[in-house]
Amino acid sequence: MTIKDTPEEWEVRASDTPFVGKKTSVRTDDVVMPDGSVARRDYQVHPGSVAVLALDDEDRVLVIHQYRHPVRHKLWEIPAGLLDIPGENPLHAAQRELYEEAHVKAEDWRVLTDVYTTPGGCDEAVRVFLARDLSEAEGQRFEVEDEEADMELARIPLQDLVRGVLAGDLHNNCLVVGVLSLVAARNGDGLDALRPAEAPWPARPFES
Repeated sequence: MTIKDTPEEWEVRASDTPFVGKKTSVRTDDVVMPDGSVARRDYQVHPGSVAVLALDDEDRVLVIHQYRHPVRHKLWEIPAGLLDIPGENPLHAAQRELYEEAHVKAEDWRVLTDVYTTPGGCDEAVRVFLARDLSEAEGQRFEVEDEEADMELARIPLQDLVRGVLAGDLHNNCLVVGVLSLVAARNGDGLDALRPAEAPWPARPFES
């Protein structure tokens, strides 16, 4: 038996979009169930995101401390951002986010993992990259605003983050998935066996 997610789409009898926001919207679909009944499903429509686990030569991860209003917490996170441009190459978006949020560039990029953040209520897909061989970016720093103006940057040893995740002290989805995936990859076939940075991503197709 092959353990692999497979695409499938059940019949939608009716669809409405009762809310459209700046970046996301809410859709209501009437979906036909296997027994022929129809159930209403509300979910957030999301453009998709990228996240970057940037690992330096001292085995530290670049993290950001940022306020997140929906959960009323300041969370430790890895750099991340929306795929604002339809069809945008996710690698280019990840490189941009690392530059804008941390003023850092990386020479070695791999795909660490791909996830749906909350598939029961949102169609957001995230590609988490591993970035290595870090250095300070050249040029002027990106001007931040809103919550980002209060961000703190730090480099935290990987094992400290692992302990924080397992202790229930760290909760950001991309950080948790990224950190544990990195440890799993090291303990498995090694980081060089990870997918290349421009590996296909069916959830959010893109052009190279």
